[in-house]
Amino acid sequence: MSNYKIILSGGGTGGHIYPAIAIANELKLRFPNAEFLFVGAKDRMEMEKVPQAGYKIKGLWITGIERKLTLKNLMFPFKLINSLWNAKKIIKQFKPDVVIGTGGFASGPLLQMAVSKGVPSLIQEQNSYPGITNKLLSKKVQKICVAYDGLERFFPENKILKTGNPVRQDLLAINSKRSEAIKYFGLIEGKKTLLVLGGSLGAKAINELLKRELDFLQTQQVQIIWQTGKLYYNDYKINGDIKDVHVYEYINNMDFAYAAADIIISRAGAGSVSELCIVGKPVIFVPSPYVAEDHQTKNAKAIVDENAALMIAQEDLEVDFKNKFSQLVASVEKQKQLSDNIKKLALVNATKEIVDEVEKLLKK
Repeated sequence: MSNYKIILSGGGTGGHIYPAIAIANELKLRFPNAEFLFVGAKDRMEMEKVPQAGYKIKGLWITGIERKLTLKNLMFPFKLINSLWNAKKIIKQFKPDVVIGTGGFASGPLLQMAVSKGVPSLIQEQNSYPGITNKLLSKKVQKICVAYDGLERFFPENKILKTGNPVRQDLLAINSKRSEAIKYFGLIEGKKTLLVLGGSLGAKAINELLKRELDFLQTQQVQIIWQTGKLYYNDYKINGDIKDVHVYEYINNMDFAYAAADIIISRAGAGSVSELCIVGKPVIFVPSPYVAEDHQTKNAKAIVDENAALMIAQEDLEVDFKNKFSQLVASVEKQKQLSDNIKKLALVNATKEIVDEVEKLLKK
């Protein structure tokens, strides 16, 4: 039997959406007759990105809880009840053979309803510190695929499999694309390239840092590929008129961006960290302090502790950035050390290993 019905749920950010799409793509290769349905949160980016990848999606009326008392928080119980009810209807109508959750607001209600109906279920936990939803669901799902060591503190040990996070397969061959990438971005051959990333939506603090330090960066003899993110592009696009500064709202050809880069400044979302391990370039992480359980700092620290990256806390950027950046640019030895060490942490077969586990659940 290969006409399986498979539900995937994950969203809110690219870090939850793209792993789900990567898993779906690998399942589709193995089971061409399978039927797929994604479940996301209404008005979030998955409602756009998943159909672009060729899959159907249904949206639940669900959001996260904010840290302060707001109208959104008062609405949360109603949204949760509504989402559980609609998730139950989706499970009943679609009749999935397996459900896969990659995190995000919608995956909680969807997985809760799936396990309550006895549907085999798997969590793909991207972070080194899981959120409360996955901690609760871990007791009920069959398998939990993780990217970091030490997750037995939060999940039943017998359910954990360390696979890594699914990443774009086109990143595996970036070394052969450097010349093409330099032409693609209109860069100068032989000049060091700094790639700046703030996640799919952008990071205000990183964008402000770049704008503030453009004069300093020019003294460091680097050219810049700067992804501002969708939310901030209009505020910063004027900087693209400056010599050797290339400003983009969003970079679709990330393999070219990574291939052209010599040094990377990035947030520390789980998907980004996994990609950067495969890319193997020197990285300065600037973790977002606004995410649940400060998990980006924990993600970055797991790499920094292996002497495989540098990290600057957001509140320390004004004090520490110039010093750390200039030291890194000046030391070819440090760049090589970070590059060699981060490559050792790469888990390149994550998608296949996760789908191997899904396949076992389907064939039970």
